[in-house]
Amino acid sequence: EVRLCGFLLLVEEMKAALPKRNGTGQPDRRKEIADFYLLHAIQANNWDLVDLSCSYIIGTFLLHPLPDGTMPDRNILDTLSASSNLWEQRISIVSTAALIREGQFGDTLRIAKKLLHHPHDLIHKATGWMLREVGKRNIEVLRGFLSEHHETMPRTTLRYAIEKMEPEERRMWMTNTPHSKKQQILFIKEQR
Repeated sequence: EVRLCGFLLLVEEMKAALPKRNGTGQPDRRKEIADFYLLHAIQANNWDLVDLSCSYIIGTFLLHPLPDGTMPDRNILDTLSASSNLWEQRISIVSTAALIREGQFGDTLRIAKKLLHHPHDLIHKATGWMLREVGKRNIEVLRGFLSEHHETMPRTTLRYAIEKMEPEERRMWMTNTPHSKKQQILFIKEQR
């Protein structure tokens, strides 16, 4: 598809603009690519166009300095999550995959919390996916998030988030009884 090719070319352009050893790369070009992507993000109107492009463009952009040396404002993720466009909302959470790979989880958790009660299944899946990625790198961070939100989050999000856990722990998180809170506290203490 032509649009997919265009987005993948932008991904390659972003890679080429990244800092090389002992250099800053091309911060002007990175900003230009990110701005262009955001301007045309509405054209990424299915999950594969979003998932194959946004973390490598927006996520990568957020990790590197702007031309003036300051870091990009990560509130762009909040703006995207508040959009009325489903695909921009998905971009907001999936873009955080680049941040997760760098051990930066705060933005993912913040955006996930904003999207927890979204009505669409594609957002539930993407949010759960990013939470699972956080858990692969720091299970305690994921458990902390789940402790606060597991009872009210969509079941699809929860299932995706806990997919890599041991069966016993998955069952524990899927149980919504008062008894399960006591089990969770004991289970988490045992894991530490």
